[in-house]
Amino acid sequence: MTAAEVSVAGKRVLVVEDELMIRMLLQDMLADLGHTLAGEAGRIDEAIALAKDGEFDLAILDVNLNGQPISPVVEILVARGLPFVFATGYGQRGVPEPYRQTPTLQKPFQVDALARAIEAAAPGR
Repeated sequence: MTAAEVSVAGKRVLVVEDELMIRMLLQDMLADLGHTLAGEAGRIDEAIALAKDGEFDLAILDVNLNGQPISPVVEILVARGLPFVFATGYGQRGVPEPYRQTPTLQKPFQVDALARAIEAAAPGR
């Protein structure tokens, strides 16, 4: 399955990632898939503010921002009914326990894996 076959283009995506280079890579991958970067955050306080008030269709979340867990952001997204994808180098064990069924990208990942994770989190949305 190719990225083009999986992707439903046009999503506005919030990227929460503490590594600038990974945020830049994600922005390029999202553009390649036809999505728009709706916002980005590298710190937990920025991520919380964007999660509360940002206009986006889906979020991609690093599970650990400079040693701080992503859980407060996840709680806001769940309350707002917004889908999300985790991105982690820790594997499933790095994902908060209640959300282990959430689509997860294992770092490093390729564009096709990103496309599949977005479609799994927000099918046809």
